Amino acid sequence: MIEEHLYQNYLKALLAGKRKQCRDVVQGLLDTNIELKTLFIDLFQRSMYEVGELWENNRITVANEHLATSITDSLLNLVYPALFAADHKGKKAVISCSANEFHQIGGKIVADIFELNGWDGHFLGANMPHEDLSRFIQEVEPDVVGLSLSIIANLDNLTRGIEVVKTDFPNIDLLIGGQAFRWGGIDSIKRYPGTVYISSLDELENLIKGK
Repeated sequence: MIEEHLYQNYLKALLAGKRKQCRDVVQGLLDTNIELKTLFIDLFQRSMYEVGELWENNRITVANEHLATSITDSLLNLVYPALFAADHKGKKAVISCSANEFHQIGGKIVADIFELNGWDGHFLGANMPHEDLSRFIQEVEPDVVGLSLSIIANLDNLTRGIEVVKTDFPNIDLLIGGQAFRWGGIDSIKRYPGTVYISSLDELENLIKGK
């Protein structure tokens, strides 16, 4: 658990665009050997959810939101030395944002959770065209594919991506998640066999450990 005063100081610095102060908080937590999943959930995920809510309520600008996202994206790199030290199992996951989806922090964290649990987490980033995703899956032959969606207006792009993956790779396990599903849309993915909605990082980790 991250102390509340430390989280609030981090959030204040993040919203002010103070990259060094944010970095100092993250490095300080890493120096205490904080559990990485705690760092992902209680600092990175929590702060980005709060930034998103502030933007949705017009309390910060798009520029503020983009700056906070950029800082968070860079800070995730600080975790990599500890992340990649985990013993790997030879299993692979391909994680991607849906086509026309430009919010990639959530997907990046999901790929890192796979790495933390000994998988190779291939994160393809934002706005991944369906055909290129399919070609990469064919090349890598992953055990699991995950698609992330942050904006509910992009749901049609997501379902099209599901259809492409399931047509080309009918037996592959497909995981779906993201903040967009706060507004609904879960029923639209249930009709695809072998497609599972993941609502939290804890749920994701439990699924990974069961494989």
